[in-house]
This record gives sequence, C-alpha cells and structure tokens, in this order.
Amino acid sequence: MAKIEQILQFLAVLIQTLNVIVTKIPVNVLQWWIEHPEDRQRFLLGLCKIPEEPTCLWHLDADGTIRFTVTSNGRTGEQWIAHFEAKGIYLSSYAKSVLRSKKFRATSGVVYNIAVIPGKFWDTNDERRTKAIRKEAEETRKWQKPEAEVGCLIRDLFTDEEIAKMGLTWIITMHEPIEDSDGSPGLLGTDRYDGPRLYAYYDRPDDYWHAYYGFAFAVPASI
Repeated sequence: MAKIEQILQFLAVLIQTLNVIVTKIPVNVLQWWIEHPEDRQRFLLGLCKIPEEPTCLWHLDADGTIRFTVTSNGRTGEQWIAHFEAKGIYLSSYAKSVLRSKKFRATSGVVYNIAVIPGKFWDTNDERRTKAIRKEAEETRKWQKPEAEVGCLIRDLFTDEEIAKMGLTWIITMHEPIEDSDGSPGLLGTDRYDGPRLYAYYDRPDDYWHAYYGFAFAVPASI
C-alpha cells in the first residue's frame, strides 16, 4: 500500500512538472511525441533519470563477518594526523604517538582484504578476550595481522553512520601492537561513540572487550 501511495504522489508531482515544461515545447514536437511513442518514452526517461543504488562499501557473511577492501595510499603517520585533523576527526594523544612511531609503516597501492569479527560472535565478555579473538582469527580462520595503516584506512573509508549500520561502535585493527607514548602496546581503532575518532587501545592478552567492538584482520589472497 505504501508503494502505491508513493507512485501516486510521484505522478502528481510529475504532472505538475510537465505542465510547466510542455508550455515551452513547440506544438509540432508535442504532436510528434503523440504519434511516436518510442521517442516520447526516450524523452520521459531522459527527464526522469532513475538514480543508481549507492554502492555498499562492505558486505556481510552468513556468520556475521563483515568484509571489505582498503587500498593503501602512501601516507605516513604524520600525514595521516594532518589528514584527519583537516577532516575534523579527533585523534587521541596515544593514537598520535602510535602514528609517529618508527614502527608505523606506510605502503602504497597495497590492497587489503579485511574481515571484521563482530564482538557478538562470542556470548560473554569473559569469552571475548584478546587472546581468544586472536586465536579464532589467526589460528582457526588463518587470517593475518594487518599493517597498522589499515586502522587509518578504515577510519577514512567509513562514516560513523556506516559503522552504525554494521551494528558496531568500534572497529579495532588487530595489527602487531605498537608502543604508545606510555610504553603500552597500542592498537589503532575507529570510534564512533562520541563523534568520529581514532584511538589507540591496549593489546593485552587477558583484557576483555564489549559486544559492540569489531576486530579487523587481513585475509590472505589464498583464502
């Protein structure tokens, strides 16, 4: 019923628009369209272009795994800091220290196939500990640690609204941890909880995570 109502509303608006347009079209052209339906249809299709469906940047597996690709662009850590600050994305001091580390490696043109395990894969916080997450991804699924730059690429690719559609609040990139300014092992993570942010999170084996975190790994081309 709702679709029928929308069609009727659209036709009413279309008629109003055509009433304005046809007064500017020569009579002989109008007569031609009356007698030649194919030309009339081409005119109407050109007048009412159907917008393409927006391309979804990610897709969902049957088991809830979120998949997408990102491509590196050669930005260094300092360049990422400048880029995000220009976009109005907040970076924590710990995230900046990770990006400024000598261990942060920039590549260019590398395509990463990323898989994100949603926190809801595990039933409880106690099961959802860092060591269990890495075991599931790296040992059971044979995924790999991505480069730390993937954390920046994810933050740059997705809006907070898109992350919300995934059912997530945070996406933690499970790269090899990089020491932050306090000397703690840091993982770059996208945060939409209080506006678009890029944080660094502790990578400690026994720490647990909440259900609305997602954990991003690199999937080898052979899988």
